[in-house]
Amino acid sequence: MSTVRLTHLTDLHLHAEESGRLRGVPTLASLSTVLDHARGGQWPPDALLVTGDLVQDDSAGYVHVRRMLGSLRVPVLCLPGNHDRPEAMHRELSRSPFVTRGHIDLGSWRIVLLDSVVPGRAGGALSEASLSALDEALTRAGKRHALVCLHHHPVPMMSRWLDQVGLANAQDFFSVIDRHVNVRAILWGHVHQSFDALRNDVRLLATPSTCAQFLPRAEQFALDENPPGYRTLELKPGGSIATEVFWTDMPAQDSVSAA
Repeated sequence: MSTVRLTHLTDLHLHAEESGRLRGVPTLASLSTVLDHARGGQWPPDALLVTGDLVQDDSAGYVHVRRMLGSLRVPVLCLPGNHDRPEAMHRELSRSPFVTRGHIDLGSWRIVLLDSVVPGRAGGALSEASLSALDEALTRAGKRHALVCLHHHPVPMMSRWLDQVGLANAQDFFSVIDRHVNVRAILWGHVHQSFDALRNDVRLLATPSTCAQFLPRAEQFALDENPPGYRTLELKPGGSIATEVFWTDMPAQDSVSAA
């Protein structure tokens, strides 16, 4: 089997209005810049992976998701974030090339999509049903390696304000993960910054937002000066992963508003 190539986008925060902004960044324009940058590299990937906050509390923003990502002629794997409207997301992205639930097998890999949204809360958690579905998906993966994806971070980011809105039941999550030796990596959004670590030989990865970034290791909410970004992943047949974060040339723009 060949290498599976993914492009990871996260935290798009699209509005219904094309001029909508987050922390001073025009989110639709920044997504367009990110896509142009990605298409200038090794394109197309085998799939596009989008780990939440596709919209900024506005279901009308999914129109832009369909238009901009649905036309790329690759599978688009989406899961919800705390600013999404999960029911609307599943409804609006219910047709090919979008996948918004469950898992998908590509080559020698199984990619599992988890919903960690808790309605009305910035932080997240995985329901008993989600944990059971994760366990089953990993059990039934056979000889496939597994990449597990969610929105909320399951490990501390060493940022006091941000770690208050992570995955509340991370211990329950890892109790499932630790039962399955085929899990090679866990990938998330939400944190608007790059992260790369290891836990029990499982790669832990977070990716910058396609719009504004959060300052790493900040006690209080603060923006970083990094521009919009994204990540590419090469999932090798033997289970190893090659990954790189890319930053666009679009300048970051500040806003005085808090998170």
